[in-house]
Amino acid sequence: MRYINDKLDRSLSPIGVFDSGYGGLTILEKIKSRLPGYDYIYLGDNARAPYGSRSFDIVYDFTLECVRSLFDMGCPLVILACNTASAKALRSIQQRDLPDIAPDNRVLGVIRPTVERVIDVTKSGHVGVFGTTGTIQSESYPLELKKLSPELIVTGEACPMWVPLVENFESDGDGADYFVKKHIDSLMAKDPAIDTIILGCTHYPHLINKIKKFLPEDVNIIAQGDIVADSLADYLSRHPEMETRLSKKGTSKYITTESESKFAEFGEIFLKEPISVEHIDF
Repeated sequence: MRYINDKLDRSLSPIGVFDSGYGGLTILEKIKSRLPGYDYIYLGDNARAPYGSRSFDIVYDFTLECVRSLFDMGCPLVILACNTASAKALRSIQQRDLPDIAPDNRVLGVIRPTVERVIDVTKSGHVGVFGTTGTIQSESYPLELKKLSPELIVTGEACPMWVPLVENFESDGDGADYFVKKHIDSLMAKDPAIDTIILGCTHYPHLINKIKKFLPEDVNIIAQGDIVADSLADYLSRHPEMETRLSKKGTSKYITTESESKFAEFGEIFLKEPISVEHIDF
């Protein structure tokens, strides 16, 4: 696996961004727009994706392996740009592993900043969550939301077909209508008072046109890219001990555990620019 590290610029201390697949590129795009001067390494564990239907133990093992790899590549700060990894692995890594493997490094997720934004948006106190099966089953969003506002009513809806729609370039196709409408109707039938919905998967912004088409106009949609980018900027402003460790040459490196050419194809769609990609094996 480590052959790629011989190619790394050891003068860089980039921000690591991890996802099990391609969806985290939507997060990286917003982070780079918000914080363009920093260096980044994006690691997609595409060979073992999707994580959404895997067990807690497997998601934890895979996520920790990828986090450790990003640490080895020089990243002192890693963002889990993956709702499933944030739901199933983040807390264990933060509390159990970091003190032993890298006590001065940090790993952050996407769930906490998202729920903080929801509190400011919802008026009815009824919140919906679209997510992968793993994210919904984890109950991470209800747990985090109720920590901040115990009176909230949170309803989840697993959407197992939404990621395949995106990854098969069907986001705007007629075939997507059925699956998007099906899950919107199901969620709203569970709780018609919902006024705010979290897109709890980083792929889902690519379905935003379809979601807006079938969702009532008065329902707020919470997408994570800008939220996570703003949260990271705030974190760095409050933690100069971390901010000063990060290199700032404006570089980006993309690494996948699967096909470089396939990742590059998706990367151009998600990031709206050509990218070069390197392969890594576990």
